[in-house]
Amino acid sequence: MQNFSAVWLYPIILIAGALQAWGPPMNNALREAIGNPWLASVISFLPVVFALACVALCLPHPLPTAEGLAKMPWWAPLGGLIGAFAVVAGLMFVGQVGAGAFAGLTITANILMSLVIDRFGLFGMTVHELSAGRIAGAVLMVAGITLISKF
Repeated sequence: MQNFSAVWLYPIILIAGALQAWGPPMNNALREAIGNPWLASVISFLPVVFALACVALCLPHPLPTAEGLAKMPWWAPLGGLIGAFAVVAGLMFVGQVGAGAFAGLTITANILMSLVIDRFGLFGMTVHELSAGRIAGAVLMVAGITLISKF
């Protein structure tokens, strides 16, 4: 992947994060219209599979190498399945707790788990020690979602 300047990287990440808030309410509407949450999950993923297949066909390089595949950890292809769990959870529960509480809970859980991943270098990530600032940020996230969920 090309190196992006932070000038462009952070706005793209912020847009991606903002767009993530759209997914659960959209999937909730899909579930309500379809009636079957499992079928709605499949329908939700079909446009993604189609779009990525088109991109892969149009931009097929680089192709994986045997060496790269041999070095790949067993768990590497499971990221999509983990993401599917989040999609299904949104499909099933965002209508009950609200978009703000759902997003806040998932983002807070994401931040807390990300701190664990950073601290221990899980999944091949570079170790980033827990600092007082990171811990304070985590505490504020938990306090914030508590307030959002309660009120």
